[in-house]
Amino acid sequence: MSSEQQIFTVTQLNNLIKAAFDNVPALQNLCVRGEISNYKLYPSGHHYFTLKDAEGSLRCVMFKGNAASLRFKPENGMSVLALGRVSVFPRDGAYQLYCTRLIPDGAGDLQMAFDQLKQKLFAEGLFDQAHKKTLPTYPHRIGVVTSPAGAAVHDMLRILGKRYPLSKVLLLPVRVQGETAAGEIARAIEYANREALCDLLIVGRGGGSLEDLWAFNEEPVARAIYASEIPVISAVGHEPDVTISDFTADLRAATPSNAAELAVPDQTELRGRLAALQKAMTAALRRQAQLARSHLDALLACPALKDPQSLIRDRRQSLDITLNELITGQTKLVHAQRNRLTSLAASLDAMSPLKVLARGYATAADEEGGLVTSAASARLRERLVITFHDGTIRTTVEGESYAKNQVPDL
Repeated sequence: MSSEQQIFTVTQLNNLIKAAFDNVPALQNLCVRGEISNYKLYPSGHHYFTLKDAEGSLRCVMFKGNAASLRFKPENGMSVLALGRVSVFPRDGAYQLYCTRLIPDGAGDLQMAFDQLKQKLFAEGLFDQAHKKTLPTYPHRIGVVTSPAGAAVHDMLRILGKRYPLSKVLLLPVRVQGETAAGEIARAIEYANREALCDLLIVGRGGGSLEDLWAFNEEPVARAIYASEIPVISAVGHEPDVTISDFTADLRAATPSNAAELAVPDQTELRGRLAALQKAMTAALRRQAQLARSHLDALLACPALKDPQSLIRDRRQSLDITLNELITGQTKLVHAQRNRLTSLAASLDAMSPLKVLARGYATAADEEGGLVTSAASARLRERLVITFHDGTIRTTVEGESYAKNQVPDL
């Protein structure tokens, strides 16, 4: 080694290389295309990642100040265009790309941010139809969240006043463009709900570029609309414009003017419907009156109303006839039953044992009351009770019994 050769420390060499890099103009304003890998977001707010392609890789850092302008969230595997400068980090002696801006490759950063937020909120259920609230048919108070200086608010006020002047319109003035716009819009929606200012909200603005409309693609606005207890109509831009607010609102209007038309009924149509209902009610009442008059005429023509006594006489005569028929029928029934009773009594009397005894017959029974029906059943010396038609006698069996037709010896 020559005595004249300069010796560097590691730090000196790294600083020398850094200065060399910093003095190359081509390295100070670069745009590099690559795929993000090893992405990390540190608590400090700095973003660290690697850009790679099929054959190489490049370390990158994006400091917090530059990252604040990101509209989307960088993710591993995402193809991007990274703008910035290449320099050396003296501590490690490694060169890296210091990014000042990241743009999704093939799509703008705003479109990427829109797609990411849309996918996130959809997964959380903020777009579900089940959460949509029904708009009041006849709103009493309508809140309009928009810029007081735009043409959109004048169009909405004109249409609301023309279509349905019974509604009161409350303007909640906000910025609709710029960094603070999303926060103002969200707070206005929350304020309207907290104070119960109205029963319907219209949130929107007139047309513009994607950047102009971006406040209505911000997450705070989307969540404020979703959390609103008051039904919300989203009215942003022109018909082709679609924002995140449109998905979370209870109803999307193509334009602010269309929102005013959807918010209230048309008084001309209402007057026509009322006139038709009045006509139908008048016709119905007229028919009802005609029916009542016809019924009254029929009642007046009724003989009973003309001569009430005649009806009473007719009813009295009918009553007399009915009473006479009842008496006659009852008399016949009593007579028939009496004849039947007499016949049954005669039959019963003819079969009476007393009649038989009256013709000279008698019955014999033992002391227990058992009937002695034959001579053979009587025992010698047995005491019997002989019953005649006029009384009874007691006797004792003294002789033998004889069979039928047998004559005893005398």
